Amino acid sequence: MSGTSLDGVDAVLAEIGQDGRIRTLRTHYAPYPDALRSDLLALHAPQPDEIHLAACAANTLARLYAAATRALLNGVDPASVRAVGCHGQTLRHRPADGYTLQIGNAALLAELTGITVVADFRSRDIAAGGQGAPLVPAFHAQALGAPAVHRVIANIGGIANITDLPADGGVRGWDTGPGNMLLDAWIRHHQGAHYDRDGAWAASGQIHAGLLAALADHPYLRLPPPKSAGREQFNLEWLDDILGRLGAAIAPADVQATLLEWTAASLADAISRECGKARELYVCGGGAHNGTLMQRLAARLPGVNVATTSTLGIDPDWVEALAFAWLARQTLHGAPGNLPAVTGARGERILGAIYPA
Repeated sequence: MSGTSLDGVDAVLAEIGQDGRIRTLRTHYAPYPDALRSDLLALHAPQPDEIHLAACAANTLARLYAAATRALLNGVDPASVRAVGCHGQTLRHRPADGYTLQIGNAALLAELTGITVVADFRSRDIAAGGQGAPLVPAFHAQALGAPAVHRVIANIGGIANITDLPADGGVRGWDTGPGNMLLDAWIRHHQGAHYDRDGAWAASGQIHAGLLAALADHPYLRLPPPKSAGREQFNLEWLDDILGRLGAAIAPADVQATLLEWTAASLADAISRECGKARELYVCGGGAHNGTLMQRLAARLPGVNVATTSTLGIDPDWVEALAFAWLARQTLHGAPGNLPAVTGARGERILGAIYPA
């Protein structure tokens, strides 16, 4: 898995039983080289010769995915691995226009690893009228749900999404808005760091009420689910426009503090509004390591037990990678991977394209 945070590749070796239960055997993380991260960020906006540049970036990604796979296996016979489930790197996510694009050259990855690759998970759901996202709720329901307990799973990556798991089994899920994306972009712009470790820089600032109100006025937040989001909606250019319209000099640390509060507020508001009877919230993704963000979530959700998915036995760093391993297995078994109530698709669909070894 490599997500919208553009930090690197999460790789897991998973064993999945006949009952669909998943067991993590090994993990490996491969950070993105700075040059690749810069190239991928640039490709999120139109530019000259972008088809060639995207194809070259896809080849670079395939080689990085292959190296991560080899490091993960490290002595395990590749022939014993049924498949690699590869999400790829999202460059565009525009379901309203009928497409989403994740690059990674799955054919080259299969060639380099000698292992069957399952990729392009989102396109079939969009073809069926869905958002193509989020896809992880089906896995959350399988691996993290519990009878007679109403809980919510929040994945806070670049974009934040939630899975509502009520006791009656009616699973729902959607992207609530920004997760770490703007926080990472803002600290990178001002301090050159890839992320705000434990939310320390945000904690040093003060929340700016005017900026928070302007952020909260984003029309995406008022849309009912199913819905999904990406860099198209939330980016530095949009943030700079808001700061310009406010017409007041706001200290960079105060902007960071306000962005963190907005992430917490948009998540908590969605849970309170749509999952009102939930009493447990388990967080995964990079945001689970942001202590300041976790504190603000808990403060905004009184009466809800807020913890990370490690409490449920799955390290928050590997939940999404495990989800795509599980989705790849669904594909190979001819089983659906989407939840129409989550994505808005016309029905269940078998997701992904298979590239045989």
